[in-house]
Amino acid sequence: MSNEVKETSLQITGMTCAACATRIEKGLSKMDGVEKANVNLALEKSLIKYNPEKLSEQDLEEKIQALGYGIAKEKREFAITGMTCAACATRIEKGLNKMDGVTFVNVNLALENAAVEYNPSETSVADIIGRIEKLGYGALHKDNEKDTMDYREQAIQKQKRKFFIAALLSLPLLWTMVGHFSFTSFIYMPEILMNPWVQMTLATPVQFIIGWQFYVSAYKALRNGSANMDVLVVMGTSAAYFYSVYQAIVTIGAHHTAQLYFETSSVLITLIILGKLFEAKAKGRSSEAIKKLMGLQAKTALVVRNGAEIEIPLEEVVTGDTILVKPGEKIPVDGLVLEGNTAVDESMLTGESIPVDKMTGDSVFGSTINKNGFLKMEATKIGKDTALSQIIKVVEDAQGSKAPIQRLADKISGVFVPIVIGIATITFLVWIIWVHPGEITPALEALIAVLVIACPCALGLATPTSIMAGSGRAAEFGILFKGGEHLETTHHIDTVIVDKTGTVTNGKPVLTDVIVSQEGNAEEFLSLIGAAEKQSEHPLAEAIVQGIQDRGISLRDVQQFEAIPGYGVKTIVDHKEILVGTRKLMYQHNIDISPILSVMEGLEANGKTAMLASIDGEYAGLIAVADTVKETSKKAIKRLKEMNIDVIMMTGDNERTAKAIGKEVGIDHVISEVLPEGKAAEVKKLQDSGKKVAMVGDGINDAPALAVADIGMAIGTGTDVAMEAADITLIRGDLNSIADAIIMSHKTMRNIKQNLFWAFAYNTLGIPIAAVGLLAPWVAGAAMAFSSVSVVLNALRLQRVKLEK
Repeated sequence: MSNEVKETSLQITGMTCAACATRIEKGLSKMDGVEKANVNLALEKSLIKYNPEKLSEQDLEEKIQALGYGIAKEKREFAITGMTCAACATRIEKGLNKMDGVTFVNVNLALENAAVEYNPSETSVADIIGRIEKLGYGALHKDNEKDTMDYREQAIQKQKRKFFIAALLSLPLLWTMVGHFSFTSFIYMPEILMNPWVQMTLATPVQFIIGWQFYVSAYKALRNGSANMDVLVVMGTSAAYFYSVYQAIVTIGAHHTAQLYFETSSVLITLIILGKLFEAKAKGRSSEAIKKLMGLQAKTALVVRNGAEIEIPLEEVVTGDTILVKPGEKIPVDGLVLEGNTAVDESMLTGESIPVDKMTGDSVFGSTINKNGFLKMEATKIGKDTALSQIIKVVEDAQGSKAPIQRLADKISGVFVPIVIGIATITFLVWIIWVHPGEITPALEALIAVLVIACPCALGLATPTSIMAGSGRAAEFGILFKGGEHLETTHHIDTVIVDKTGTVTNGKPVLTDVIVSQEGNAEEFLSLIGAAEKQSEHPLAEAIVQGIQDRGISLRDVQQFEAIPGYGVKTIVDHKEILVGTRKLMYQHNIDISPILSVMEGLEANGKTAMLASIDGEYAGLIAVADTVKETSKKAIKRLKEMNIDVIMMTGDNERTAKAIGKEVGIDHVISEVLPEGKAAEVKKLQDSGKKVAMVGDGINDAPALAVADIGMAIGTGTDVAMEAADITLIRGDLNSIADAIIMSHKTMRNIKQNLFWAFAYNTLGIPIAAVGLLAPWVAGAAMAFSSVSVVLNALRLQRVKLEK
């Protein structure tokens, strides 16, 4: 039996509260083959890890539907070419049905089209077209915007219609309720509105047409052996409605007025629908970060196919396509430059404002902007594999995952509804037996108020909305949290370990110092040295040549070149013998360097690599290169220290260089000459002493330490391996993002605690007030709706947090 584990993400419809999410999690977790199920109420999304040998995605969907919920899918139509008979249509259907995420396929031979229903988290239009073409047929996506309209927008429009109809029918009933009070007796009250049958006519559509969704949800919940907030709504409003119907019947022909509560049930349902409308709109807003990221994508691409240039939708680009990108256009997908030279604005990925030069063989990334040259490129990564799509996935996963604090709220929500039903039942019995013996009216009012005020919507929304808003806002500043648990853990960090090269420094050596002997001419000296080093493949040689060319100095012609490993180079330039290299090289050729040794040692003490040069057997000068410190590093270290966080620099470099860099940026504690496996051991040592450690690195050598640390932060300009091992990716490569990530974690956790406090406060204070009869049912409904909305609005404050940019 295979131990393979697959991961799928399903968009769930029909959830109303935290109890729904908990019930789906429990139901999925009980299935043989499901390793982990995580359901997020705010995102209406599930993340499931399962063994494909034991069950399929279809099984998971059927289980969710059996629990009483729906799955949101995308439906697309494709025009198919090349089919000749029914066997062709059958072959395409079978081929597409085998794809991950595809749940329904219908190929029509006569119309030459295919209707495909699929999970957009698992597959894409490009994948489907690619599979059809692999089967030997042609395919073109039909633009079907109407059918693929965002289901959330459809849900909002539906709730709007329901609310307006409910409000229209409930308003006359609310009028009668307001007229009951002595201080409102001056308000005109039409006699017809006091008629029980008129009131029933107005209340019935609200109860059973507008409110039918609550009955369906409550039935499905009870059928599956659990209870959600809809059970409370149905019990409360049905009690009010059916008691009013009973009163209307028994008072036929009687001389006393019926005690009617039609307005209670109708106004209650109207207020809950309004609360759900606000909730749905707020949920949409809290995914704004993902929408902004998706908005960065190009919509079309100019490709070369069969020798012709055609513009196609982005979804139809396939790997291997040749794409043409004009100046000023967005690069559609990730790829390699085949022809052309240009500068590309990659600020949306890296945060760096300076465009990056690109030439043949260089990598380019989708959604970055081609500034000034014409590019011909080959598509290497499309759809969900592009760099931007991977960033979007990290943000979605973070927003969909659960922080440990959420699991506590979920557990409470799971047992909350049965407890509330118990309290409501006790309240009813106390009132009808002891408070007002035999009088059903006050007992019923107290029962309804308890059921309604206790709805745990706010509790279920408290954590996920904050996680969504916090991680979304952080993503706008180039900080990608891989999960809600990392967003929570980060605020505990008290020690930050930073790698040196590529993290504190730029990771690229540059020419920093040129010292020419008294007899020498600086420009001529650099022209000769640049020519000598141009033939070398050593990274330091490249830095020297680049530095000399940046000074506008042209290089001479080289007649002869010899690399001496470990020592330097020996060349003939303009018939002059040039040596560039170490002290040992100079000593080997009996060149006197004593006058410059103290200067050289001073440069090396400052972390620079100094090289000596001679011309025709005479010392001619010294050049030094160094990996320069990032402009923002010193300020970032200072910010961390002000936050009472210990900062340690750890590097494989020599002690002298490491201490020089540490001194420059203000780091007192430096650990040098550490091997990659030693970095993880150093992290473990600090953890064993009780520290909460964040490791910040950019290279493959940092990956073990990033994985071991409480929080691993990868610099976004570093390697894919480092980013895979880390919990947070700092896209901008700026150390200020470390402090920003910790600040964002603090603010998000504070926001979650505020939300949980208010969610608990509403229920804890509201239930006893309702039980003693001090809360009218309609007021309880308004308070319950307001609690959910206030929690969501409080979470959305995180989207206005200001960070370093």
